[in-house]
Amino acid sequence: MPPANPSSPGRPAPAHHEGLLILAAQPEAIDFTLNPPDNNRLANLCGQFDEHLRQVERRLGVEIKNRGHRFRIIGEDAAAEAATRVIRALYETTARETIGAESVHLQLQTADPPAVAADGGPDCDVTIRTRKGLVRGRGPNQRAYLDQVQRFDLNFGVGPAGTGKTYLAVASAVDALERDLVQRLVLVRPAVEAGERLGFLPGDLAQKVDPYLRPLYDALFEMLGFERVNKLIERNVIEVAPLAYMRGRTLNGAFIILDEAQNTTVEQMKMFLTRIGFGSTAVVTGDVTQIDLPAGKTSGLRDAIDVLRDVEGVSFTFFNATDVVRHDLVQRIVRAYDRRDGPQEGGG
Repeated sequence: MPPANPSSPGRPAPAHHEGLLILAAQPEAIDFTLNPPDNNRLANLCGQFDEHLRQVERRLGVEIKNRGHRFRIIGEDAAAEAATRVIRALYETTARETIGAESVHLQLQTADPPAVAADGGPDCDVTIRTRKGLVRGRGPNQRAYLDQVQRFDLNFGVGPAGTGKTYLAVASAVDALERDLVQRLVLVRPAVEAGERLGFLPGDLAQKVDPYLRPLYDALFEMLGFERVNKLIERNVIEVAPLAYMRGRTLNGAFIILDEAQNTTVEQMKMFLTRIGFGSTAVVTGDVTQIDLPAGKTSGLRDAIDVLRDVEGVSFTFFNATDVVRHDLVQRIVRAYDRRDGPQEGGG
């Protein structure tokens, strides 16, 4: 989340941060001093290159300034107050131990939920700048989706083809990488076939699964360009992989996207969700009306919707035919199937 405008802390104004626009509520400036003064504890609190302060800024959508032990927090009222509590609590912790990113993350978890989710909702207009122009949500569901991806650690985007679920998730991931909010992108899809088997496809394993990952590559190429994407893949900053490759891993400081999640099994979905580490954001996208699993297998996406709906820290955005941004014919096709089959949750 971007900082509020420090030049006019007493009046409402939109906050800008490298192409990202959040329409902020009334900003507030809170000044305080940390006692007792101790330079070693202060360095512990701030972290190398102030990384701990930046972590608080990103999570709560505030700006933190300090001169020695004197701090100023600028942001929307509830978020600024929450940030003040977090900074004070972390400073107390420095008297007993050396804090790291995990300590900051755990302390942020104790912030009041309204402060962490400051001023969100469908009316919050998030704009992301890419090499091909601006990406902005079209309609309330897409705007809510972009806003929630920035505010929650785990997000589900569920709905029919053409509603922008994957494209907006990749745009958010690229934006987070460009602004150093995460260290890497991990883009994942299950290699489940619609009527064919991997064994019948030509090539080695990488070549066999490549077609299933191609939509993710296409979105990345559009956002960053072909050459840069390939360089980032070579450096392992971007990883595009089948879901099976995630088993046994823990992903810290990453933006993780699971696409086509309707084709995961219940066990695979649980495995994926438990890969999420500290400082990571995960987005799960899928269409529950297009499940290619064998007969008798329950979709992990359907199951997760039921199990996690009321879990704190998880957001759900359900798209429908009115959110389709492809050819008008796609919208009419989705509605025709809905009329025949009846609306399904997340499908129309």
